[in-house]
Amino acid sequence: MTVRYVLDGSQVKTLEDFWRIAGESIGCGGYFGRNLDAFADCLRGGFGTPDDGDFMIEWRDHEASRRHLGHPETARQLEMWLARCHPTNRAHMTASLAEARAGRGPTAFDWLVEIIEEELPGGLRLR
Repeated sequence: MTVRYVLDGSQVKTLEDFWRIAGESIGCGGYFGRNLDAFADCLRGGFGTPDDGDFMIEWRDHEASRRHLGHPETARQLEMWLARCHPTNRAHMTASLAEARAGRGPTAFDWLVEIIEEELPGGLRLR
């Protein structure tokens, strides 16, 4: 039987909020790390999610999340990443930050949806 995890998008104002809400809802022991790689690992199964990958995510009020995880939040996240990234990645990170500040390019919301769609093909319902 497919397990369904529900995310309350109205509670997601920042990427940090998403980590908390996803950790509480999806499982992973309530915590799975606070970065995109850890989120992808969680969705592969075995970190609180079914080992066989038989689950789906229902993201309710996703439009609220989309707004809050837009370019301003993306720029805020990229600023933090730039401060601690490897020197060889600084040019790429700086360019991504400039795009986000200009309101262009993928957003934090887009990053999350891409990971979910990659790790759970067909397993995302946006409501």
